[in-house]
Order: sequence, then structure tokens, then C-alpha cells
Amino acid sequence: QVQLVESGGGLVQAGGSLRLSCAASGLKVSKYVMGWFRQSRGKEREFVAVIGWSGGTILYSASAKGRFTVSRDNAKNTVFLQMNSLKTEDTGVYYCAEDRNDNYQYAASYAYWGQGTQGTVST
Repeated sequence: QVQLVESGGGLVQAGGSLRLSCAASGLKVSKYVMGWFRQSRGKEREFVAVIGWSGGTILYSASAKGRFTVSRDNAKNTVFLQMNSLKTEDTGVYYCAEDRNDNYQYAASYAYWGQGTQGTVST
């Protein structure tokens, strides 16, 4: 069965960086659109970034653009989210997921989700 396991979260000061990983099993990340979402306390899960199966499509939310970088290592079957210049509003649980319906900005488009990893940015 499909399993997505996120890691790399933690506590960091504003302006710092975190590198999140999403290790996949049961599917090849090279063949699917893979997205990252964030859920902050009391808020809906929101789109952060997506990488297309061919690697040609990479898109970010307005808040992530210029600070975050999504990438993929096909040999390791892992997707990454490098987050730089972190702000307190980046705090939340970060999830990776596999998009089956090409509506990448919407959580409902995604078929499989990891358990999430907590990223906390302090002042």
C-alpha cells in the first residue's frame, strides 16, 4: 500500500531554515504529482508547493514563492521542501501528498497523505 512519511520538522528561529523530507513507498514519486500542504492551528490545510511528475511543473503559494524550494530525488523516492527565511506564520504541520486529480491547490485533489511533521518558527 502507499505510505508517505514526512520528517525534518522542528523548532527554528525566525529567519532560519528547515528541510523537510517525504519518503514514499508503494508509489514512485517520479510518476506522480506530489504536493506539500501546511495546516496551522485553527486553520484549514493550505497549499504550499507542488512538483509535477515530469519535474517540469513546479508551483508555489504566494507566501512560499522565493523562500521555499520543492525538489525530488527519484533514486531515493523522496520529495523535499527546503524552507528558508522562515517566518512565525510558517508554523504548522507540514504534509506531503500525492495528487490524483490535477487540482493541485486543493487538498481534496490528493489521494494519499503522510502523517505530517511539525515545524515551529519562534521569534
